[in-house]
Amino acid sequence: MQKFSDKTTVLVVDDSPDSLGMINMALDQAGIAVLIALNGQQALNVLEQITPAVILLDALMPVMDGFECAVEIRKKLPLVPIIFMTGLSDVEHIVKAFDAGGSDYIVKPIHPDELLARIRQHTASARMLIEAQKTLDTMRQHVFCIDRNGMILWSTPQAQVLLDQYRLQENETAKLCDRLRCWLPEGALGHDLALPLQPGNELLTVKYFKQTEEDEYLLKIQSPNIAIDPVVLEERLGITARQAQVLLWLAHGKTNREIADILQMSPRTVNKHLEQMYPKIGADNRTAAASFAIQTILGVNI
Repeated sequence: MQKFSDKTTVLVVDDSPDSLGMINMALDQAGIAVLIALNGQQALNVLEQITPAVILLDALMPVMDGFECAVEIRKKLPLVPIIFMTGLSDVEHIVKAFDAGGSDYIVKPIHPDELLARIRQHTASARMLIEAQKTLDTMRQHVFCIDRNGMILWSTPQAQVLLDQYRLQENETAKLCDRLRCWLPEGALGHDLALPLQPGNELLTVKYFKQTEEDEYLLKIQSPNIAIDPVVLEERLGITARQAQVLLWLAHGKTNREIADILQMSPRTVNKHLEQMYPKIGADNRTAAASFAIQTILGVNI
């Protein structure tokens, strides 16, 4: 059996003595330090004191089951891999495990070689991600990482300041996650996301950076904290003041009806302004026009 090269610590959360005994023996023989908890609440208590490299989590336990425990773990330890151990192999429970924050799952009865292979894979991936985060922190990049549901896993201090400053992280977390989730497939194709911020006409442009794991995506905030002035759009793009105002709110992701309400005009008038503006700026649709607006204000190629 191939031993782990460094002293890896694994937290095993299971209420079955037989299962704990087998797993403890297999991990110990591989040179892994083992921590044990008999239920989810005990696991959370352990994690207050130490952060393991991997968490092996049984799905069904008394006091607090694995699904509820995983949700709580993810709030404080977004990067630690969680491998669910369960005799439940139906799709519903597998999906529930991933939705709760699981990184992987293994079906009981557990085969030691398979378990060790998964631990080795996830510790290596987590180590690379942590090193990448440290590197980004050092480089002072405005970068954050999300999962497929748009949930923020971590952010560099620079990105966190921006998210906290505009209270996207706290008061509008659900809205932000939903926007990121819906945009992610387009982001992978090179389309940027404009996040309108309140108060004022400020804009964050989020750019897709790279996918690091199957369910981990790095995003970069481009040119943050830029105030949009419709006069700038008017002067640089050669459009009328009213067209510039329409374009501003279009870049904010507003619909024609929403723009009409904001500017106190009819949706038909908004559409007329757009039709007259498109040929002036070389755009043929709303998406292209919004990109031109962002590019003009931020001075970047979209």
